[in-house]
Order: sequence, then structure tokens, then C-alpha cells
Amino acid sequence: MDILVKYFELSTIAIIRYFIVAGIPFLVFYKLFFANFIKNKIQENGASTKNFIDEIKNSMISTLTIVVLGVVVIETPLSQYTQLYTEIDTFPIWYIPVSIIISLIIHDTYFYWMHRTLHHPRLYKAVHLTHHKSVNPSPFASFSFHFYEAITEGMILPIMLFILPLHPLAIIGFTLSSFFINVYGHLGFEIMPKWFRHSFLFQIFNSSVHHNLHHSKFVGNYGLYFRVWDRVMGTEHPDYVVQYDLIQEKRFGKVSKNKQVQLA
Repeated sequence: MDILVKYFELSTIAIIRYFIVAGIPFLVFYKLFFANFIKNKIQENGASTKNFIDEIKNSMISTLTIVVLGVVVIETPLSQYTQLYTEIDTFPIWYIPVSIIISLIIHDTYFYWMHRTLHHPRLYKAVHLTHHKSVNPSPFASFSFHFYEAITEGMILPIMLFILPLHPLAIIGFTLSSFFINVYGHLGFEIMPKWFRHSFLFQIFNSSVHHNLHHSKFVGNYGLYFRVWDRVMGTEHPDYVVQYDLIQEKRFGKVSKNKQVQLA
């Protein structure tokens, strides 16, 4: 009975979190201030209300599925085999933010190869197509998965708990960071500041344009947080930088040819 209470508690928290973290950006960009952010819009065409409703329904199934995986690992005898620690002084306090960063790096690697595998023709049609029905994704698409994909997505936390010491604060930090970045990737609007394109960070981190291009073209750009695996494996879509620069031009004005040469 205790495990069911814990499942209900965590499910409720996860659902509320989903509607806050995905819902607020949706209201801001799609409803309240759409005209203010029209220059930030990545795809000119819009999605229908039915698309948004389908994304929410799929996300609810995914959320409930992922919570099951977490409860099974943390709230059952399996927990004794994990590296979860609750005494905050078990490791130096600085290890908590470091473990969050390590978790994101591990997750990006896991996600790249899992995601690329799901694009195998048979797996794509049977499983991953559910997510790609959001050709022009909204923040609500961030958890819009087929049931089987939700399992593969949710397995990352149990895997990390078996290989990496994690405090509950690190788990919260990791899951929130991951969710915020995921919502940004599916936002449908590019919101990175102008200086981002000019910095070394552009060479490392993904953008909303990066993942949106994956949804509109269906291939390439398999990474979640970073461009690293896509660039190393040659799977980054060849139009990415051009498309990003077009959005930059729409938002901030045309960049001079000399500046383009320096930024290429």
C-alpha cells in the first residue's frame, strides 16, 4: 500500500510539473504574446488544437509510465543495489552540482544512441512515429511518446542510479534541468540571445532550431542537449547552421558578409 501511495504522490507532482513547465511557455508563446514573438517562430505553419491535445494525452501516459520506473527502483528492495545516498555529507557539497552535470552528459549519450536506434524503419513506424506526429512541435510535445518509447526514455534514471552516486537533490536538479531543456527544444520558437551564435557555446549546445529541424525533416540532429555526438557521427542536419542564421536574421537583422565569414 505504501508504494501505491508513493506512486500517486510522485505521479501527481510529475503531472503538475508538466503543466507548469510546458504549460506556461505554451501560454506565453502560443496564446498571450504570440504576436510579440512572431519573429522567433521557427516554422511558419501552425499546429492544430488537436495536435496539442494529442501531445498532452501522450505525455500523460509517458509521465505515468516513467514514474512507475522510478518508484520500482527507489521504493522497492532494488534500491539497496543503487548508489542513491540521502546523507548530504556523504560526498562534498560541490559534488551535487557536479553530479547533475555528469548526469546530463550521460543522458545525452544515452539519448543520442537510443534516439538514433528508434529511427530504424521498423522501430520508427511501430514506436517513434508517435512523437514525430508533432511535425511542428509545441512545449506539450516534450513528453509525447509511445508507451514503449516512454519506457526507454524513463530508463535513464534507473541506469544512472546504478552507476553514479546521486543525492535526491541531484535527482531533482537533473530531472528539472532535463525537462526545461526538453521544453525549450520543442518550443517552436528560438529564444537564445544574439550573442549565443557568436560564442563557442553555439558549437557545443543544441538550440530550439536544432531539434525543430529534426521534427520537420525527420532525420539528423539526434542529440538532446549537445551537438557533440551529431557532429562526431556526422548526423547533424546539413541545413542546421543556415536555418539558425535565417532565424537570427529575422530576429536581429542581416549579418554582414564579413561577420558571416568570422562566424562560420
